[in-house]
Amino acid sequence: MRPIGEQIVVITGASSGIGRETAHQFGERGAAVVLAARNEAALREVAREVERLGGRAAVVATDVAEWPQVERLAAAAVARFGRIDTWVNNAAASAYGTVEVLTVEEIERVIQVILLGQIYGMKAALPHLKRQGSGTIVNVASALAVRAVPLQSAYCAAKHGIKGFTEALRLELAHERSGVAVTLILPSSVNTPLFGHARSKLGGKPHPVPPVYEPRVVAEAILFAAEHPRRDIVVGGGGKLLTALEALSPALLDRYMLRDGRLFKQQRTDQPDDGEDNLFAPLGGTGATTGAFGQRSKSTSPYTRYLEQHPHRKRALLGAAAAGAVALARRVGR
Repeated sequence: MRPIGEQIVVITGASSGIGRETAHQFGERGAAVVLAARNEAALREVAREVERLGGRAAVVATDVAEWPQVERLAAAAVARFGRIDTWVNNAAASAYGTVEVLTVEEIERVIQVILLGQIYGMKAALPHLKRQGSGTIVNVASALAVRAVPLQSAYCAAKHGIKGFTEALRLELAHERSGVAVTLILPSSVNTPLFGHARSKLGGKPHPVPPVYEPRVVAEAILFAAEHPRRDIVVGGGGKLLTALEALSPALLDRYMLRDGRLFKQQRTDQPDDGEDNLFAPLGGTGATTGAFGQRSKSTSPYTRYLEQHPHRKRALLGAAAAGAVALARRVGR
């Protein structure tokens, strides 16, 4: 893989949140970044920020739910910079509410933006990467791609779909010895504007499931994958705990989530909903990197940095834990 400073990177959902922070970090390292989202004014502001940080930037206003626009995005990136080294599928939208109250149109739109948007991104990037015989696709899913929660059915379904599509594509590319890598990023809850931009039918603004991490933690994992491709990277110890409990006992995790309505209460704030969202059309303004939950968010994830990004360390730790458990069992048995 090329060093970050020599890379040409396409980022969808670049106008705010994880995408915007990722663009900043690539820019700081000297990369050329092609910025995609629906809000062109916000993208132009991000482009200026990237260039001030030392990178190069191009803006391509794109609705990832529309295949012709995503195909045009890939062509524009190659026309401007000559190639694509890393393609980051990150755009997202959300609608909060029970399955009963969400409309079919709202569910369809979430699926179109998140799942089809990433599928379109993979399809658009593939011909260029395969022709080069190298490159990386980074798909930003969620810990909710492994374990769903209530009130986010469409979002969880879309993220589950990304995981399945990514796994199938990875096997096909490995079989072909294509030289193209695919990494799945599985963040915990992140303090981004997504929650303020989401359509809410909860009677108030939504709240991320704690613990919450800052966007820079996810962006660091994305940059790591651009240079050191991994199969999966779970971002945040909270997300890892969720996926581990799901593997251990889904039924037990059900009971934990339902006890005293825990997962229903945790996803609601006391703030009234303002009725504005970006589900079907972008909001105005120039966007932001972080959301409204910074006072309770974590700015680092030692688990991700020192274990998740280094599988050999994680295996060694798990092996040591297993050996310790066996030794303890034998001592208790005596």
